[in-house]
Amino acid sequence: MTDISFGLTVSTSAETGADPVAAARRAESLGFDFISAQDHPEGTNPTFETWTMLAWIAASTSRIGIATKVLGVPFRPPALTAKMAETLDRLSNGRLILGLGGGYSDEEIRALGLPARTPGQKIAGLEDTIHILRGLWSQQRFSYHGTISRVDAAEMEPKPRRRIPVWLGTFGPQALALTGRLADGWIPSFGFAPPEVIPEMRARILAGARQVGRDPEEITCAYHMQISIDPRSEQEPGVVTGSPDEVAEQLLSFVGLGFAAMNFSPAGPDIDEQTERLAQEVLPIVRAASS
Repeated sequence: MTDISFGLTVSTSAETGADPVAAARRAESLGFDFISAQDHPEGTNPTFETWTMLAWIAASTSRIGIATKVLGVPFRPPALTAKMAETLDRLSNGRLILGLGGGYSDEEIRALGLPARTPGQKIAGLEDTIHILRGLWSQQRFSYHGTISRVDAAEMEPKPRRRIPVWLGTFGPQALALTGRLADGWIPSFGFAPPEVIPEMRARILAGARQVGRDPEEITCAYHMQISIDPRSEQEPGVVTGSPDEVAEQLLSFVGLGFAAMNFSPAGPDIDEQTERLAQEVLPIVRAASS
């Protein structure tokens, strides 16, 4: 059996009254293993910038992991991301999970004045970024000339104290193979990758790992999902819902699909109540059954 880690999404909303630090502290007190935040800097809704918000959270907590779910690669030069990640991981005493994605919204990318990327270029950008991260984190002087990004005899100190885990939010065949070759983790979303397609997707990741001689067990599979604990609710597309026992049963079925981590976005009018019920009525069942 496997120890499962559980994460909680912290909203990036900057609406009046929003308090992401309080939400993260509450998640820590309720026993969650990590918090996560999405990365969408453009839009009409008031939001905090993800990395700044997570740094503020890290400074205000002591144990809980800090994850990007997922950082849009096109928004930041890979070398800058490498520096940002090393700094946050060091200052948080090794709590960073660096989730990366190719850039979900083409409209957002164009609105920020960045060049549009084809699906193939997004995959190439992810690959370039991982190579640059790992190179700058491990070599004294590093050069890399990729399809999208490059660095020339770059020097960056200090080096990370540990291997910072890089998780990818990927879905297509080529991106899944890339995840298997290079990433430390895979974090798909339930809404885009329902359980019935997970075995085939995960098989592509494992095949990619074996292709380069990696042990597939090195790759953490983490499932992100919206969740609602309410026995009266009807099943909604993309939402895990039901009584505490029913939800726990569904989560255990995800463990059976190979997921060793799960990240939750509680749904409903009372997010605090949903979070507390999840932590107190559901997760203990899952932990006991999977440990």
